[in-house]
Amino acid sequence: MSLSSAIEKQVLAAAVDAPAPAPNKTPLHRSIHGAESEGEVEGIRARRRRFQASRFAPPEIADRVSIRRRAVYCRNIENYVGTVKVPVGIVGPLPVNGRFAEGGFMVPLATTEATLIASYNRGAKLLTCAGGCTVRVLDQGVSRAPGFVFAAAPEALEFAGWVESQTQAIRQTAEATTRHGRLTRMTCIPEGNYAFLELLFDTRDASGQNMVTIAAQAVCDYIGRRSPVRPLSVYIESNFSGDKKASLRTLHSVRGRKVSAEAVIPEACVRTGLHTTPAEMERYYRMAAVACSMAGTFGTQGHFANGLAALYLACVAESAIGHTRLEVLPGGDLYCSVNLPGVMVATVGGGTALPSQKACLETLGLYGPGKAPALAELAAALCLAGEISIVGAICAGEFTRAHRQMARPS
Repeated sequence: MSLSSAIEKQVLAAAVDAPAPAPNKTPLHRSIHGAESEGEVEGIRARRRRFQASRFAPPEIADRVSIRRRAVYCRNIENYVGTVKVPVGIVGPLPVNGRFAEGGFMVPLATTEATLIASYNRGAKLLTCAGGCTVRVLDQGVSRAPGFVFAAAPEALEFAGWVESQTQAIRQTAEATTRHGRLTRMTCIPEGNYAFLELLFDTRDASGQNMVTIAAQAVCDYIGRRSPVRPLSVYIESNFSGDKKASLRTLHSVRGRKVSAEAVIPEACVRTGLHTTPAEMERYYRMAAVACSMAGTFGTQGHFANGLAALYLACVAESAIGHTRLEVLPGGDLYCSVNLPGVMVATVGGGTALPSQKACLETLGLYGPGKAPALAELAAALCLAGEISIVGAICAGEFTRAHRQMARPS
């Protein structure tokens, strides 16, 4: 489906579903007319009153469409009062030569940052000039790491040995909780009187945090019943998995999908498209890598978070660490690559069925089972485009000017 027809389809669908009017002071009882129960109505009223007391602007949040679709949104949030609207722009075509994603994608990005869409779009043009970027998923897995506390180190060591002997039983216990997840690796690491049990799962097309948490709880319950060494305390997550945070462990392993993208940009394209040279970009990359080491950052990259946050707001996912590399080849062309070890994406479950997120995934042709690897490859290609563009802007002395000219007053 072409971009224009996909967007036209979404516009028509929105029209049929009745477009949201401009914010107004419509009485609350009219905005929520048709609520399924008086309890729902009163709950929304009460939350609106609290918002008004704190000087919020509830009509912009609790608009008619948001109220009418409350049953859809309430599956993903508590104390629901409405939705926040973030502008969506299109980047593309973004040429991807992946194992799962192939072709030129028109990518919806949600952001409030002026220049972001323009920058990523320029990077996409450079990749088009290069004939596209090669992308591969290198590894995948989502972990949960329960923690166990014992009276002394010998007990923790004995426990670790027993757990290793229970691998098959633990795998069966974990996989009995899910139709899709598979326990692919289990490692028990004793540390003093602690023991950390890392459980790594293949979560298929789901992001999988809930899936692995439920499976890990079943494993903890099994251990509680069977272990010959009784822990003093058991915690479903020890913080060893790196969930929701940047960590060296994730940087050197995987959380979600580990994806790599690369391209060779002809020297002429660098000069005309970025107004700089491959040599200048390589020089900047070397200095920036040293600066990242001095600053203690996790990885060496420019702004993965910008593109990924915009893609994630539109399509559902998380994480933004990794490495960027730039190198001048013998013939003068520019080799560029990115490596992202923690791309958490989903094309089923979670927030993927919410109206806006589903529409964006459908625009990409990546909604539903079997599409998550392609979305991960797309995310890496997007980051590559962004890195090429931002380094080019800095080297050409255009970074500040672009933000000054394109940023809108608040």
